[in-house]
Amino acid sequence: MIITFTPNPSLDRTIGLSGRLARGEVQRAVSSREEPGGKGVNICRALEASGLPSLAILPGDDLDPVLQGLRTAGIPHLGMPIGAAIRSNVAITEPDGTTTKINVPGPLLSTEQQHALIALVLEKAEGADWLVLAGSLPPGVPVDFYADITRQLRARYGAAAPKVAVDSSGAPLAAAVTAAPDLIKPNGEELAELTGIPDADALEADPALVARASERLVAAGVGAVLATLGASGAVLVTAAGAWLAQTPPMIATSTVGAGDSSLAGFLLSTIAGASAPDSLRQAAAHGAAAASLPGSTVPALNQTRPGDVTVTSLVTHPKEDVQ
Repeated sequence: MIITFTPNPSLDRTIGLSGRLARGEVQRAVSSREEPGGKGVNICRALEASGLPSLAILPGDDLDPVLQGLRTAGIPHLGMPIGAAIRSNVAITEPDGTTTKINVPGPLLSTEQQHALIALVLEKAEGADWLVLAGSLPPGVPVDFYADITRQLRARYGAAAPKVAVDSSGAPLAAAVTAAPDLIKPNGEELAELTGIPDADALEADPALVARASERLVAAGVGAVLATLGASGAVLVTAAGAWLAQTPPMIATSTVGAGDSSLAGFLLSTIAGASAPDSLRQAAAHGAAAASLPGSTVPALNQTRPGDVTVTSLVTHPKEDVQ
């Protein structure tokens, strides 16, 4: 069982264009999709599509369109009423897969609501294999929110606590790292910010540099780093080694939720007992499959092609580019 917690979920609308996005111009869409979203929600959608039990926990009233969408899709979920509408985000996709996202802040959560959400997550996490803390934080929530949940979870359950994965960015991710989660899943830009590397583009183009940056985080207590790098592939670093996964070249349909699908693929494979390199292989296959689908559609396991993914070991050496 995998529990995901998305404190800032969304109703994701994806609009497809027939050509490039033109600022200041009127353009006609060729497609439009609406789906319940947020990183943890997307992960649960991908897990359920592949038959792995999961539960999405999120703030939201029972009649909110996001929760109604989850019910319609048959995604197990548990919402905590907050008396406010869940935000709506917009993604605009171009024919070459270029995606422009517009994310709004989300509703304000009071201190009492934050405490109630933490209590709900801790209660439902009992007996789970993984707890995934996913996405941005809504207004009013302190940046150490995920770190606090991680510490409370381990204090409550000790050795029986679920493993913790964090998929966030910026200050919340940096704070979460101090609580030594079992896994983090940054993209190249998030990893660059987290490790102080000034050139995110250079980082994404250099898997060895990604591995060295990730090794710093593992040395600091993080169990594993799964860095998704878009067309450049994905890198996994643990205390046992570092690996690069690459998929055949493709033209993406939409990159919305591809990273979430990658994490779902990794967790699916890990729970099945696969090795670290094979779990990375499935993560890359899931991400590629998601990028080939419209909107924020997530792939099922049988829609992925792990056999097409090449995984190689990375040999890293300390350099001045990673302090």
